Amino acid sequence: MKITDLALPLIAPSNAIATVTDKSPQSDLPFYRKLGRTDLTVSCLGLGGGGGISSEDTLYAFDRGINYFFYSSDLHHYIYSSMADALRKLCDRRSSVREKVVLATVTYIKSPEAALAALLDQFVELRIDYIDVLFWGWIGTNDNQALQDCLQLSPDLRGKNSVYQRTIERMFGTSERLKKMGAVRYIGASFHDINLARQWLDSPLLDVVMVRHNVAHRSAQNQIFNQLNTRDSQRTGIVTFKSTGSHSGALWDIPAGLPAGCWQPSVPDLYRYSLSQNCVDVCLTGLRSREEIDVAIAGVQKGKLTPAELDYLNVYGDLHRNRLKVQEVPPERLLYCA
Repeated sequence: MKITDLALPLIAPSNAIATVTDKSPQSDLPFYRKLGRTDLTVSCLGLGGGGGISSEDTLYAFDRGINYFFYSSDLHHYIYSSMADALRKLCDRRSSVREKVVLATVTYIKSPEAALAALLDQFVELRIDYIDVLFWGWIGTNDNQALQDCLQLSPDLRGKNSVYQRTIERMFGTSERLKKMGAVRYIGASFHDINLARQWLDSPLLDVVMVRHNVAHRSAQNQIFNQLNTRDSQRTGIVTFKSTGSHSGALWDIPAGLPAGCWQPSVPDLYRYSLSQNCVDVCLTGLRSREEIDVAIAGVQKGKLTPAELDYLNVYGDLHRNRLKVQEVPPERLLYCA
């Protein structure tokens, strides 16, 4: 079957984002949700530029309802830049839809002295009034002190009337949006060390935590997601990345020894796996085309995975990482096998 042969249900158009929760059909996996303690309404699928998506298809994603966009101004910028023109159309000072977009940007230069330079790069390139979430990126095992130094800037970076807002105003001019929102609305960090992410999970200096999570790498479930209360309106926002694995270990590839006829999860199923976890707000994707956008949205609209499906994908992920051998798995844990 061709990807374009799939029947695709419609979701609320982008101009209805503010009221979509009132108009959408009941689902245990709502397409829009509040991003933790922020006041941002985000689509559960986020779109990053790591797949080299074009600006035309980025705008198509927005038309289909995706409103969370992730952009890198330094690492792999040459890949991300293919979506820059779309982000300018959606987010620049003349945009009529800016308030419906959640623009998340990242810098991988982990230095307080680099904060202004990163902001300048992003404001110049995208011609924006403000950034919704600024991420400190790629926080690894040895980066605790660097992150601590960077997060001490949060009061100066975040919100209106901040030090950095006044600096941006002097350099780019004042606007009503900039005065209302500030140059940076919220602060996030992208962690490659789960233990470090857990240490910073409750920090008032950090609004959004982004962590790797997929069927083969599940440590974030116990150490991050399950530490949060869905009813806590002040909890940290959660974004996941690498839901489909990596180029060296793509999780849609069948693990060795999987019996014939067993369920082979699709890419949208892998997104649903992350979105079925406790308190996950956004699953960041590297979608490459409008066809992939349509199929990903259709997959999410199926709702959360069942407990049996989640258990099977845990087994599937363990087989991928060679934690298990097929002969060690009870037959009842293998779904749809011949």
